[in-house]
Amino acid sequence: MLTFSKRSNSPDPKRHLWVLGLIAPASALLPSQLVLRTGLPVFWWIGPIIIFIVIPALDWVVGEDGVNPRDEDYERLSNDKYYRWCTFLFLPVQLIGLLIACAMWAGDELSLVDKLGLAATLGFVSGIGINAAHELGHRVESAENWLAKIALAQSGYGHFFVEHNKGHHARVATPDDPASARFGENLYEFLPRSVFGGLRSAIELERNRLRRKNRGWWSIQNHILQAWSMTVVLFGSVLAVWGWRILPFLLLQAVLGAALLETVNYIEHYGLLRARKANGRWARCSPRDSWNSDRLVTNIFLFHLQRHSDHHANPGRRYQTLRSSEESPQLPAGYATMILFAIFPPLWRRVMDTRLLEHLDGDLSRANILPRKRAKILAIHGSDEEVQAAA
Repeated sequence: MLTFSKRSNSPDPKRHLWVLGLIAPASALLPSQLVLRTGLPVFWWIGPIIIFIVIPALDWVVGEDGVNPRDEDYERLSNDKYYRWCTFLFLPVQLIGLLIACAMWAGDELSLVDKLGLAATLGFVSGIGINAAHELGHRVESAENWLAKIALAQSGYGHFFVEHNKGHHARVATPDDPASARFGENLYEFLPRSVFGGLRSAIELERNRLRRKNRGWWSIQNHILQAWSMTVVLFGSVLAVWGWRILPFLLLQAVLGAALLETVNYIEHYGLLRARKANGRWARCSPRDSWNSDRLVTNIFLFHLQRHSDHHANPGRRYQTLRSSEESPQLPAGYATMILFAIFPPLWRRVMDTRLLEHLDGDLSRANILPRKRAKILAIHGSDEEVQAAA
């Protein structure tokens, strides 16, 4: 029997906070009860309310995390199965929320606006579910890899399992990575490049892997087809039960979930460029190549995703062992707030371009610049030498 009993000798001061991460999928269970008890239909939109209002406010009030695990506690924390259950439990809660939503979309009790609000709430749950899949997908254990694919079923973003691990981690913070945003690139330019570039990359990577194993694309061992088949089974099952009228809302929540993931991708490496070795190859990803934010509340909700530089330097680390590094560039707020900034490009540029230049000490040779804006950016921010070299 699983218990969450207090352990006074735990090396993790946040140990009992991690179950609060389940509030994210549980938000899909809340709307009907909140509307019933308050009479306020705004609660069908509880997902966006939590992401865009509640979490940024709590980040501002609660502030920084500031606690790193000690090296001597690494093995103990890594092997503590309590932390795995915090991610495992995300999945059944997420699925129950989707089934309840499907029943409501199929009925006539809700207005179109209310159904759209519920779809938005499920979309945000789906997006955070991709983060749970992200954590599970980095594990070497086969069971956790399968759970990662299940978590991706609701968003239909199963190729992320391949692209993130084999593509993004290999090419991060270089012009070759579709999921690394470039200096001068706004969110709406980035999204199609990352979505379609990541899909192409995942298919190529998986095809090459299967070819090395003398397997064809339609092999049962194809990770992408395994993940996509779970979406087909999930969507097909709910459509068989509740009918085609739920399909628009089902697709909308999937698109919103994928968009939330890609917006976080946009934030995590904006404008950062890895150094090159003497032989011209890219150096190993360093803490300076990922934007970090150590806000406590978002750390809990996103399983330490904000400690992103340590994740890229040590992708095998479980979330509870990730550390914050002073060497990493720091975002001015938590991810939830930064998503709001990214939605409004002028605000994003005002906040982030100056911060990026400060991190690079004004050296634009260390920036990953959007090619079509290179001349303009160098003219505004570059030194005379950089401008002349670009001419």
